[in-house]
Amino acid sequence: MTRYVMVADLRRCIGCQTCTAACKMANGTPPGVQWRRVVDMEMGVYPDVKRVFIPTGCQHCSEPPCLDVCPSGATQKREDGIVNIDYDLCIGCASCAVACPYGARYMVHEEQFAYGDKPTEDEKVKQNPDNIGVATKCNFCADVIDEGIARGLTPGIDPEATPRCVNSCISGAMTFGDIDDPDSNVNELLQSSKHFRMKEEQGTCPGFYYIVDEA
Repeated sequence: MTRYVMVADLRRCIGCQTCTAACKMANGTPPGVQWRRVVDMEMGVYPDVKRVFIPTGCQHCSEPPCLDVCPSGATQKREDGIVNIDYDLCIGCASCAVACPYGARYMVHEEQFAYGDKPTEDEKVKQNPDNIGVATKCNFCADVIDEGIARGLTPGIDPEATPRCVNSCISGAMTFGDIDDPDSNVNELLQSSKHFRMKEEQGTCPGFYYIVDEA
């Protein structure tokens, strides 16, 4: 089997938000919608305080609670683990957004533009009218992955088959690959590092791993 996951090395993330910008540019999301975002947290007790930057978004869970509550079948989990939304089936009820413990889903009910009431030239090209009135979220750039695989490329290894946020990361903090492959890049990384997953105690089995310091 294949299950694609994301790994973020919090020892390397510098909070530059380049992944957020790359995702926004690629998907043409409207103002306020960030499928990939970086949370800035302060950790420790004075004087031993440090900032930690945490890339987050849809966790592509093996047991996604959003899937169970979707009344129309719009939320779907692919065989490779990617949780996707069929916008043609979504009825905009927002049940999935309520069920998601990661705050990863967005609803936009009317067109919004970055500057005033008219789209920029880039927005004219990138914005998708099918995303209005439906739930939207990160899909691990499934279109890029599928096109790359069709060309014989390996997701997580070949940039042309890898999510844009990973390709854009200037510090090399983000990695993507098949966790079901014991020899994959993500398995090699996780086996040699201390890591955790967000809210996995809720039984969601997230597909997003975070590497932390050993101490």
